[in-house]
Amino acid sequence: MSETSAASNCIFCSIVDGRAPAHTVYEDERILVFMDLFPAHEGHALIIPKRHGENLFDVDPDDLEAVMRASVRLGEAQKHVFSPDGIAVMQLNGAAAGQTVFHYHMHLIPRLKGEPFGVHGKKQGDSRVLAAQAARLAAAFTLRA
Repeated sequence: MSETSAASNCIFCSIVDGRAPAHTVYEDERILVFMDLFPAHEGHALIIPKRHGENLFDVDPDDLEAVMRASVRLGEAQKHVFSPDGIAVMQLNGAAAGQTVFHYHMHLIPRLKGEPFGVHGKKQGDSRVLAAQAARLAAAFTLRA
């Protein structure tokens, strides 16, 4: 599949283009931060480059830098809003590694001691709850610009 074909069939590209909805936390010219629709824990968010790349090895280095900078800001916002014991920062490359959406993305998942560990939640999050979490994170994200 060509890059154009892959991007046209990509749910994350559809979110970037406004063809699919998302609960947005932050957006700039390079990246988009939004809530995971199947959260592993309260506050689970994703950071993606706007330009399509299937995995770490296909993404422009400047876009990777933007994702990492946003990861620090998002993690700080998650600590402020959710007071987790820790934050899992994860990125998966290829189906064998657990990647299910083939557009590079970084998971930031607030974690509590003793809870079961996972990257993908078992059920879709409530849209109202995700919207409220996105708003709280957006306010905290902005504070840490």
